[in-house]
Amino acid sequence: MSKFESSVKQIPYSQTAVYRSISDLSHLEKVRDRVPTDKVKEFVFDADSVAVNVPPVGEIRLRIVNREEPKCVKFETVQSPMPFFLWVQMLPVTETSSKMKVTVEADIPLMLKAMVSGPLKDAVEKVADALASIRYE
Repeated sequence: MSKFESSVKQIPYSQTAVYRSISDLSHLEKVRDRVPTDKVKEFVFDADSVAVNVPPVGEIRLRIVNREEPKCVKFETVQSPMPFFLWVQMLPVTETSSKMKVTVEADIPLMLKAMVSGPLKDAVEKVADALASIRYE
């Protein structure tokens, strides 16, 4: 398994507010308008799962497999060209601010590792940036 971690993101909302939103994926409705329609062809979600269709990768479905209130939400792939886990960790900084990090652990075949590692690291950072830019109110 290969591990990819985002940089730590500062968020001007409490750890509890961030956890509440990330642990219930129906809150993704707030960011639907930020999803680039030229890069994502499908974006479907409910409280526990999310599916995106990203050409040329294909469909990726994730579901929440662990909620550790108020500090971590862990996802696993249900459908993906490559199995992986993704988790979002949140820590308090003050009563009204927190910090977050996104981690992906992927089972990358050795032959593909060099080709996939760079884009996957970039994707993890973009997910963290997107989550850091959400209004958690």
